[in-house]
Amino acid sequence: MTKKKIIVKNRLGLHARPCALLVKTASRYRSDLIIKKDNIEVNGKSIMGVMMLAAEFGSELQLVANGVDEDYLINEIEELFESKFGED
Repeated sequence: MTKKKIIVKNRLGLHARPCALLVKTASRYRSDLIIKKDNIEVNGKSIMGVMMLAAEFGSELQLVANGVDEDYLINEIEELFESKFGED
């Protein structure tokens, strides 16, 4: 199991386009991805789940990956957040 805390850095937060990009990326891996915000825990491969987080700019999220390619999954998701999902 690999865990990583991450901060939402794009100004508009996790709106529809970044959520879709996150889910599409996570779905390419065999590992499971859970995303936690406050007391909410969602499946990182579910667009509705990720959108339910309503993660605005500056939100702290915890990524939890579990499976054979968990490190690669976490690293690629972290790169998405670092790049601000191509926004800004």
